[in-house]
This record gives sequence, structure tokens and C-alpha cells, in this order.
Amino acid sequence: MDALSQTLSVVRLVGAIFLHGRFTAPWCYQSPHADAAAPYLEPTAERVVIFHLVTEGECWVELGNLPPMRLVAGDAVLFPQGDAHKMGSQPGLPPASGARLNEVLARRPRLLSYGGGGAATKLVCGYLACDARLARMLLTGLAPVVKVGVRGSNSGIWLEASLRYALAEARSPRPGGHGVLAKLAEVLFIEVLRIHMNEQTDGRTGWLAGVNDRVVGAALRALHAEPARAWTLEDLARVANSSRSVLAERFQHLVGQAPMQYLAQWRMLLATNLLTQSNAPLARIAEDVGYQTDTAFSRAFRREYGLPPAAWRRRQLGSSEVQPGH
Repeated sequence: MDALSQTLSVVRLVGAIFLHGRFTAPWCYQSPHADAAAPYLEPTAERVVIFHLVTEGECWVELGNLPPMRLVAGDAVLFPQGDAHKMGSQPGLPPASGARLNEVLARRPRLLSYGGGGAATKLVCGYLACDARLARMLLTGLAPVVKVGVRGSNSGIWLEASLRYALAEARSPRPGGHGVLAKLAEVLFIEVLRIHMNEQTDGRTGWLAGVNDRVVGAALRALHAEPARAWTLEDLARVANSSRSVLAERFQHLVGQAPMQYLAQWRMLLATNLLTQSNAPLARIAEDVGYQTDTAFSRAFRREYGLPPAAWRRRQLGSSEVQPGH
């Protein structure tokens, strides 16, 4: 299994579609910083990533001082750092004033329709909520806005058609529509990352660039396949068919940290998943993620999360019992 699939299989992701909009030119929609929207989208999430998919027509994205970016039907954009941005029928339009954010997001997916009556554009807006450490790992090195064309792949075409169907089902009395939409939002986010990985050019850095690299990618696959193994740099270099110096230099350049530092971080992410998704005792979890004793595991976990694992588990399970807006 590749490192991206392994990561996504063990880490809890929560996605949803929160807006289905039909806008007619001229129009402009202001999307706030993800931190401002997070309390209304997923109150318990540490990090929320916003993304949009154009299903009909075209529009423009404006973000800070970056040049406006044109989107056409089939284009998806995500904002790795959660930056506030504008979507509009043309650059430079003032955003419409309307209902407050909590009112817009109170009912999901919100059906929104406005504009000047000209050419129509349809947007599907969603989010993915995850652990802040996972977000840093996956999204480090990405541009402030990432654009891909999902209609260029068979999976993307299927996904867009499925979203249309699920949005129609969400408005019907039949049960399960919102659950399907939530899963499709997660799949769309992952598909955007996969397409972007395939389109990356030389010179990019970050975890996704590391996965694509021959040497670093092999090392990442090995670490993810056997996280409990007592890895050494020499072992990893042998697996990656590289020298220790080349592996260490490339890993640091692309991923932003040394291989053993990365392994320690990955073990902690695995541990948080096991703590929340299982009733396994601490000694078993410690062994599963590569620690010889639960004392060593507890010390490392507290250093990373500020609490011993037992206390962290109680806090997480307690906060998940009641989630506002769910």
C-alpha cells in the first residue's frame, strides 16, 4: 500500500458538503478564513480545509495578492492553509452582503441562488476536517490555492456525477442522503490530492512531493508499512536503494524533517487513531507503534500532545459524545 493510502486508512477524516450554489452574472461570493467557518462546520475539528467544485459554467477565484484564477466546469480548488478568498463571475467585483455565517451554515447543504440574471455558474462547496498534525503533513509545500480538473480522469467524472445524484437525494425524504454526501466530500478531497500529485512538476517540496520521489517515496512506504520496526537510517537507505547521505538530504529537503523525526510523528498519529478507535490497553498500543514500554510511549505522547495518552483518550471520547450541529 502506498503512503498516501496508508495514511488515509488509519487517520480519521470528516467531510461534508455545506453549500450547493447557483449564481448568475454578475455575482461575487466571499468565503471566510477556514478558522472562522470551522466552529459552524465541525466544532470539534482542529483543522478544516475548504474546497469548491465547479459543476456548470465558469468563475474566478481571488486570493490576496495572487493573480485571479479562472475556473471552468469540472475544475476543483482547495485552500490548504484555509485562506479567505472570493469567488465571482469576474475579478474585482465586491462580494454580496447577506446572511451571517452561522445562518448560512446552519443547514447543510445550504441551497443558495443569487446574482444578476446573466450566465449561470453552479458550485459545490465542501470541507474536510482532520487533525492539525495530519493537515501539516499532507498539505505542507502546497500553494495557497490548488486547482485541478477532475473531468480529466474516469474517477473524477464518476465522482462529479455521484455528487449530483447525492445532492438530489439529500433533498428527498429517503434516509441516508447526507451520509452519502459526507463520504463523497472525503473522496473528492482525496481525488484532488491524487490528481495534483500526478501533475506536480520538479522543484516542488512537501509531503506529497516526497511520496512522488523515487528515493523518499520508497522510504515513506517502508515507514508506513512497518511503523513499529526499529528503523535505522541505514535500513531505510537500503530499502530506498540509496546512500544514507542522499536519503537524509532528500528527505529533509522534501518532507522538511529527518526520517527518524518523521517516524516519531507518524507513530504519534497512529497512536491517536488507536486511542480513539479501539479499547486496546496502553501497553498494546505502545507496542503496536514501536515503543518497548508504555512508559516510553507515555513520555513521547505527552511531549507531542501535552497530555499522557490515557488522559488524552478520556478527553477525546468525552468531547465526541456531544457534537453541536450533529
